[in-house]
Amino acid sequence: MTAGARLLLISGSFEYDSEESLVILRDYLLANAPWSCELLVFHSEEDPVSLEPLESADAVVLFTRRLLTDGAELERFRRYCRDGRPVVGLRTASHAFQRWLEFDAQVLGGNYDGHFGAGEITRVSMAEGAENHPVLEEVEPFEAYGSLYRNTPLAADTTTLLIGREGEHCEPVAWTCERAGRAFYTSLGHQRDFWELDYLRLVRNGIAWALDQASTPR
Repeated sequence: MTAGARLLLISGSFEYDSEESLVILRDYLLANAPWSCELLVFHSEEDPVSLEPLESADAVVLFTRRLLTDGAELERFRRYCRDGRPVVGLRTASHAFQRWLEFDAQVLGGNYDGHFGAGEITRVSMAEGAENHPVLEEVEPFEAYGSLYRNTPLAADTTTLLIGREGEHCEPVAWTCERAGRAFYTSLGHQRDFWELDYLRLVRNGIAWALDQASTPR
């Protein structure tokens, strides 16, 4: 991977302890990728955190849920996306900003519509034909936790990479979308998922793909 990329990790999903999880991800990336990482933390949905660090970031990793960010700061994030800069969304990023819920469809190519009941393990496997996609390099089928999100149908210009099966339910759980820029999203991201090496590899590779870089670790 080309060295020197600056990642901005944004935490604000309190149900999933996103700050703790992104610290795990940050430490993994610092050991397994040639990037620097800045962690930006929201402490409540109303927290007036400045998104100015977006201006110098090469990619953003978003793990927030229904933040009430508005005005100039929300416009800053919208502009980042309009400019086609790399976006990686984790779990609740499909509904990251309460005042821009269209982000899911417009940037990620998703279709979040709630979730199935919690309690069962999600068995994650590769989507048909996706086995050689660079985001899945070194990623093996694994078990994930947390309820399975309803995401179908995805936009036509997405590429489904992973499928999750929970009981009788089956949904895409990781995909890419290329429009103005590159976006990678996974609906996985329960606290326990961040202790799964294949999940961390998936996110690392998704970041590399969004940056349009090779995903071979250093």
